[in-house]
Amino acid sequence: MRILYGSAIFLGAFLLFAVEPMAAKQLLPALGGSSAVWITCLVFFQIALLLGYLYAHWLGRRTTRAGVVLYIAVLVVAVAALAFVTQPDLTSVADHPLTAIFRALTLTIGLPFLLLASTSPLLQVWLARQEHRGVPWRLFALSNAGSLLALVLYPTAIEPHLSLVVQRKAWIWAFAAYAALCATIASLVRINDSGRGQKASTDAYHPRSSFRDKLLWFLLPAGAAMQLCAVTSHLSQNVAAIPLLWVLPLGVYLLTFIVAFETPGLYWRWLVVRLLVVLLAALAWMLSKTDVSVPIQISIGFFLAELFFACLFCHAETFALRPRNHSEATLFYLLIAAGGAAGTIFIGILCPLLFDANYDVALAFLATAALALIVTWQNGWGQRLLWSVGTALLLALVIMLHIVYARSTLVEERNFYGSLRVRESHVPPQAETVRTLLHGTIEHGTQWFAPQFRHNPTTYYATDSGVGLALGYCCDDRPRNIGVIGLGAGTLAAYGRPGDRMRFYEINPAIRPIAEHLFTYLRESGAQISFADGDARISLTHEAPQNFDVLVVDAFSGDAIPIHLLTTQAMAVYRRHMAPGGILAFHVSNQYLDLPPEIAQLAAASGLEVRVVDTPAQEARGEYRATWVLVTDNTAFLAQPRVVTFARRIYLRGGPPAWTDDYSSLLPILQWRLPGWN
Repeated sequence: MRILYGSAIFLGAFLLFAVEPMAAKQLLPALGGSSAVWITCLVFFQIALLLGYLYAHWLGRRTTRAGVVLYIAVLVVAVAALAFVTQPDLTSVADHPLTAIFRALTLTIGLPFLLLASTSPLLQVWLARQEHRGVPWRLFALSNAGSLLALVLYPTAIEPHLSLVVQRKAWIWAFAAYAALCATIASLVRINDSGRGQKASTDAYHPRSSFRDKLLWFLLPAGAAMQLCAVTSHLSQNVAAIPLLWVLPLGVYLLTFIVAFETPGLYWRWLVVRLLVVLLAALAWMLSKTDVSVPIQISIGFFLAELFFACLFCHAETFALRPRNHSEATLFYLLIAAGGAAGTIFIGILCPLLFDANYDVALAFLATAALALIVTWQNGWGQRLLWSVGTALLLALVIMLHIVYARSTLVEERNFYGSLRVRESHVPPQAETVRTLLHGTIEHGTQWFAPQFRHNPTTYYATDSGVGLALGYCCDDRPRNIGVIGLGAGTLAAYGRPGDRMRFYEINPAIRPIAEHLFTYLRESGAQISFADGDARISLTHEAPQNFDVLVVDAFSGDAIPIHLLTTQAMAVYRRHMAPGGILAFHVSNQYLDLPPEIAQLAAASGLEVRVVDTPAQEARGEYRATWVLVTDNTAFLAQPRVVTFARRIYLRGGPPAWTDDYSSLLPILQWRLPGWN
């Protein structure tokens, strides 16, 4: 029986966490490819987990014939729902992205996810009653081992080798097998319509848990979930919105559950709290150094180490307070899930509503220190002093970040797509006044307001950059028709000449008012300018052919990229809107991803030529180092002497196939070192 129960719990947990990155990845093309998609999905998963535990808590108290029949019936309905329900079309959804994500996930995986979430707590209670023993807590560790295996296999074996269609079909068949296994277990459960007296007698020897313990069952998992959500958001916003960087933090989070529940002897509080103090202090210092770039393995490693020790502390302390009788077991799991849901809701939904700037990681650190203070309060004045000071310093960090973000800031705004602010300074002196648009810590456009620089394109858009060459040599002196995916500060409008038409596609509704009112590129451009709100690919799909001479793809936020703009299907959409001899200009400046070879694969699949243009920084003119990839069949443009001088060819040597909406993997193109690091 234990093998049967253990197999169901392991398989259920594996399927639960295999479907999370798969379902989120299916939503990316329709919702802008934003890292916020995964964070919102994480909130949904935690809420669904809570509902699953609530279902287990309710059903676990009713080991009756009617309860068992209901459980089997719901399994059958879930399998039927997976067989007949298809992925909803989100390309025409006008709702807020959060609403669209919740509706899509509810319709496609809602009921199966709830059943999978209920598996571990419900089957543990049933097994305890079958064997007349205490709760088999080790099965919770087995559940987390199945979850961890799914998270390890998805980015390394499943995503690189299987398309989304194949993934979904395989998952449905595996869920059907899981449902059959659980139905078999339910049919073997010993029905006990009058079992309350027996339960009371077995629990009579164990006192009920105190209110403080139950409160900590909620607060400690909430702190761990805040850490998970904040660290995941930080990594996926500044590297890439990809399953690899979703599952790494989630895998660390689950690993701490396994250690805490399976091998609690490995948790040495005295060591963990000291390491946690050091890591919190080190990362708090890193948060204040926004102008420093470090190699990806150091950045990710540091944050994952802090996440591990913070979550291990929270989960091990939760396990130490576990109930001693099985009548409180499902309540224990229910409060753990409630805490996890509360932590993710706070970071993923409330923080963007409550704060104009992004303080998520700092707030998660503060919550961790405050919980450590509460838990270790009874361990003497040494621990009280240590964590009181730590809590005070992390509160000071949040206040300091608020002051730093507000200093010289003209406007600050945060929404689903990230945090924006416009900073004004007077450095360098020749610029007189400088305004910079920042998305988080990444600059998305700068304007120098001195008369001799006011109309000059700066940052990544200089005249000798890839986009500068495309716009300068595409059309001789005739009026140009230009499309731009990604508005930023509107810098590219500086290239607009009388007679030109420029159309900007921008998904973030907060960007356009900033570009129009705080920068002058748009209103002083010679071109006729129009805008399309919403995701560029969706807008282009529904528009009539635009006949662009140049289409600029510059929709990256930070170092994260929207993969749905770099697939063969996206290329087909772009080509439909290109004039004969038109040029596609992809901005691929990135610290962590080697994108030119992948775009070369897309160009080759479309029968187009590709060139890469790398330009160095020119600080005296406010120009940054930039990498652009130009894709075209315009041989006259490619033969221009200046293009020949600055552009280089890419020679493909095999490698992964061109990305599609159904298949993509960033693992092969990750760069594990930054230039200048050995």
